[in-house]
Amino acid sequence: MARSLMLTAAVLLSCGALFAAFVPPAVRTAPATTPTQAAVALSAAALATPEVAHADGDSVWIPALSAVGAGFAIGLAAIGSGVGQGIASGRCIDGISRQPEVADDLRGVLLLSLAFMESLTIYGLVIALVLLFANPLIK
Repeated sequence: MARSLMLTAAVLLSCGALFAAFVPPAVRTAPATTPTQAAVALSAAALATPEVAHADGDSVWIPALSAVGAGFAIGLAAIGSGVGQGIASGRCIDGISRQPEVADDLRGVLLLSLAFMESLTIYGLVIALVLLFANPLIK
């Protein structure tokens, strides 16, 4: 439990650091707002985010969110593939230990399924590279 809380905190801090690095601070000219006004402003900002992301000029939303999306793409692809390969390999070892005479058949099927699982990780890498270097949203 403590380990997952630490990992969650680390991910949130790193996302906050990326956000702070790529998004310039807003210029405040109005006096401090009350909590209800802050909630309304936050809701309006959340609704206006797509328009800001496609704004022309020196908008930094698309590169910043692309970096976060690329990190999630490769991270989730690697985690999913790693877990799937571990489960498949464990089941194959269990099957070989129960029936050693089918070891060659199981080994061939295992290697084929591991190759398919690894191809999904490569797709995640390709998506991450497209988001970082050939982003179609950046004009």
